[in-house]
Amino acid sequence: MSAALTGCQALALTAAAVLPVFVFAHTGDGSLHDHGAQAAGGAFADGFAHPFTGLDHLAAMLAVGLWSALTQRGGRMLAAPLAFAALLLTGALLGLAGLSLPGVEPMVAASVLVLGLIAAARWRVPATGSVALVGAFAVFHGLAHGAELQGGAALAGMVAATALLHAGGLAFGLKLRAMAPLWSRVAGGAIALLGLGLLSRMVIA
Repeated sequence: MSAALTGCQALALTAAAVLPVFVFAHTGDGSLHDHGAQAAGGAFADGFAHPFTGLDHLAAMLAVGLWSALTQRGGRMLAAPLAFAALLLTGALLGLAGLSLPGVEPMVAASVLVLGLIAAARWRVPATGSVALVGAFAVFHGLAHGAELQGGAALAGMVAATALLHAGGLAFGLKLRAMAPLWSRVAGGAIALLGLGLLSRMVIA
């Protein structure tokens, strides 16, 4: 089985897992939100759907996996995604505990811009450097999520979705790594343009 085929299959599985949750979260039937999502299963599904409801969070998480696959090898590819997931959860817990920092939303948008640019450039840094960079951004993503999600089940769902998005980014990056650099520049550039658009909208507003 070729590496390209494996990457395509991974992306297809990611989409298959995500789409049902995404659809039910937005159909208006209330299945994930009635009665304050009193059931643990409902809270988990609500948290799982959350990263897919905002392009900023979704793009940043995909970009982390993309950048890691393009610039790291072996087990080091997992360093930045694992750090992002761990510090995302840390930020969310801090938010639930009442921590509030200024500029959370601009930092989230800036993370999309920066992560897109470094993925497009295939900027190679040591694994510790990539962990520090994505970890700093992840805390702000976590603070933004923590202000909107309540309870351990919802946070667990959010982390599970984050891991799935990282896996999708890794699979896509592994496919692009074997192709001409132009395609990774296009993918990273598209993410960076999204981040720039988000920041511009905040400045204009």
